[in-house]
Amino acid sequence: MKLNIYITMLFFCLGFLCNRLHAQKKSKTPNLVYIDKQGVVRWTKDKSEASFFGVNYTVPFAYGYRSHKALGKDIKKAIDEDVYHFARLGLDAFRVHIWDVEITDSLGNLLANEHLDLFDYLLHQLELRNIKILITPIAFWGNGYPERDEKTLGFSSVYGKDQSVVKEVAIKAQENYLQQLLNHVNPYTKTTYKEDQSIIAVEINNEPHHSGPKEKTTEYVNRLAAAIRSTGWTKPVFYNISESPWYSDAIAKANVEGHSFQWYPSGLVAGHEQKGNFLPNVDQYTIPFDSVPAYTNKARMVYEFDAADILQSYMYPAMARTYRTAGFQWCTQFAYDPMATAYANTEYQTHYLNLAYTPSKAISLLIASKVFHKIPRLKSYGAFPSDTLFGDFRVSYKNSLSEMNSEEEFYYSNSTGTKPKDISKLKHIAGVGNSPVVQYEGTGAYFADKIGNGVWRLEVMPDAIQIRDPFERASPKKEVTRIQWQVQPIEVFLPGLTEDFEVVALDEGNTYSAVAHKSKFLIQPGSYEIKNKEIKGWYPVSNNVFLRNNEFVAPRPYSTELFISHTPNIEVSPGKPFIISAKVAGLDTSDKISLELRTTQRWRNIPMQKKVAGEYAADVPADAAVPGVLTYRIIVQKANNDYTVFPGNNKGNPYAWDNTNNDTWQTIVAAEKSALEIFSTNTDRTNLIQYNPDWRNNTFRFVPSDKTSQLAVKITAKNLTDKQMMGWQFYFGDKLKGRQGELSSFTQLVIRVRTENPIKAKLSLITNDALCFSASINAGSEWSEIKIPLGSLQPDSFLLLPRPYPGFLPLWFKADATANFNIIDAEKLQIICYGENKPADIEIASAWLEK
Repeated sequence: MKLNIYITMLFFCLGFLCNRLHAQKKSKTPNLVYIDKQGVVRWTKDKSEASFFGVNYTVPFAYGYRSHKALGKDIKKAIDEDVYHFARLGLDAFRVHIWDVEITDSLGNLLANEHLDLFDYLLHQLELRNIKILITPIAFWGNGYPERDEKTLGFSSVYGKDQSVVKEVAIKAQENYLQQLLNHVNPYTKTTYKEDQSIIAVEINNEPHHSGPKEKTTEYVNRLAAAIRSTGWTKPVFYNISESPWYSDAIAKANVEGHSFQWYPSGLVAGHEQKGNFLPNVDQYTIPFDSVPAYTNKARMVYEFDAADILQSYMYPAMARTYRTAGFQWCTQFAYDPMATAYANTEYQTHYLNLAYTPSKAISLLIASKVFHKIPRLKSYGAFPSDTLFGDFRVSYKNSLSEMNSEEEFYYSNSTGTKPKDISKLKHIAGVGNSPVVQYEGTGAYFADKIGNGVWRLEVMPDAIQIRDPFERASPKKEVTRIQWQVQPIEVFLPGLTEDFEVVALDEGNTYSAVAHKSKFLIQPGSYEIKNKEIKGWYPVSNNVFLRNNEFVAPRPYSTELFISHTPNIEVSPGKPFIISAKVAGLDTSDKISLELRTTQRWRNIPMQKKVAGEYAADVPADAAVPGVLTYRIIVQKANNDYTVFPGNNKGNPYAWDNTNNDTWQTIVAAEKSALEIFSTNTDRTNLIQYNPDWRNNTFRFVPSDKTSQLAVKITAKNLTDKQMMGWQFYFGDKLKGRQGELSSFTQLVIRVRTENPIKAKLSLITNDALCFSASINAGSEWSEIKIPLGSLQPDSFLLLPRPYPGFLPLWFKADATANFNIIDAEKLQIICYGENKPADIEIASAWLEK
């Protein structure tokens, strides 16, 4: 008995000693950041303000994991490659909601499996790149999307999101899981999550749906926060306040240091690319919780944001600017597409971001990260359009451009004419397209970093050619962006370089080399040292300790087959020359590509010319633009006289007597002085953006009009008021492209409309400068054509559609600028309906411009 007592005492003493040693060790490595009494995140070392900007990334879990398995990918290698791109983009923040259903059982016990191992490995790779981590341990989700959920063991599979925040047995499972997760030793870092210096904070769960008494919500949050701190966790704890705003006071009372928010200013899952100027949607991020006393002095972080369904590259820096104005210090985009699956955008249909596949958006994200780190917190830059220029930064909707221009850094997401502030001091360049310092015919991103006097490192990504709308329904069998490895001409004007510098490959397996002639040379994808001839040797080590000079990562093509993507102009002007262009992938340098026109007079063949990588165009002469239908096709002829004809990807000689292929595209050549349609329910209804805050009482339907086969969009409302309205919006900018030269001659807008129960309605035209001009619609019970002189339209505010999420964000916008209406700048039609607390409706079939 005494021996047992001695042994017990010995183990107790050893345990006490270990805890003391652990505490001493812990005291030597204080947390990297802390939150002060004003709710500001600060670096522990010098008490300066901290900020972090990065992405969510999901490969260890759910579909991200399964998709890589299905493709036979080495998942750890895929993680290495993607994390390198995070670092290449200058990101320093990572967050993901852990799919707890995959790493727990129903009691919250942590399961040692491949998902957890891959997550551990990912965290280690992030740390090696100096990327800080915020973990969200509880997702509540099943693991299926976009597929069906698998049968999993975790507590979230048993209780679901709603029950998990109220059911006692579910809460106990979460407490158990949080304790085990934070005490888990990562075999790659050799530390527990709670001790890992790179894990700087925790957000308890992902988008909780609270219900029931508010005091129970506070109790739930406090219990989970206490479970976290019971492990010895001393870092910041965040909790989501924006998902359940009615419970904001209860959440703010909880014992947490900060709160998390999200932002989807262009909505989610449109099913197609959203077009138009969305800068008004990101002009403000208003937080409605400042009136909640307990919310004061809480830190603010953004767990998810994105400009969903938008391909253009001007949004991210504007969002970063607005977040800084609102006081945020952590911001992570959702979600970065893994390189292995980005060819098809299958992970999240509504999001699309990858350095290789969306180079302009990726460089825009790089610039956004610079914005988030460089501009002061809480500083306002005014309202749109004055806030498109801020500090060293610029965003432009018309040029699809994000830009940073400082003394040492010059970054641009698309071609720009901006000159660097001081080219002699430049040290870092990243871009897509052309600028005063780089002229490049490829479409991939490139990076140039000075590593010594007369020595630069150049990294060039392969060409990315968008061949389908990436926001449509996705499939692993449906390629949306083609990667092409091609040699492209490039010209660089970098400080310290002579005109005949040498180009030497650095990355493994790349043997390419060149000598510049008047700063021009040919380049293929890879990383290179470019240096003056008199400089001997090379620089294997980068000035950035988290990037090596010989690193390079890029995907191989999913397919090399010929593919042509083209969208015809709906209408073109008569007697005027115009351009037909197409995206072309898989074309060999020896192939001939031509446009064959079928006019009413004769067939005509016009050679197509390369504009940039993957884009070809033909100039259609004025004499071919005869009023009527113009049909055409694109013919590719190989050196061996094999033919492929588009549309249809039809093989065989199109001129053979037995070739039965008659597939063509067509465009309408308008008649002189003819109207220009800007909306038709028949053809445009799938791209309507609807606004209806009360779906139970108000409806949108597509109904027959009085004309054969002509539909109308019908709004039916039971109880609209002056403050509660509904409406819709349509982007018609593409319909104007073929008749740009005529636009100034149109003088009135005509709309076909009727109402059975009168409703107050107005029509607005919104310009690409976000100016709105409106007129009232006074419809009768019979179908009629209401004519509105364009000169009578009055300046107005407009609804921000799609409705920005969360729903507490601004709904209305009016630009901080004045101008007269100009139809040349118009791009959106918006209809807004009000009521008088009684049944009302309106039907609109079409709208057009007349001269």
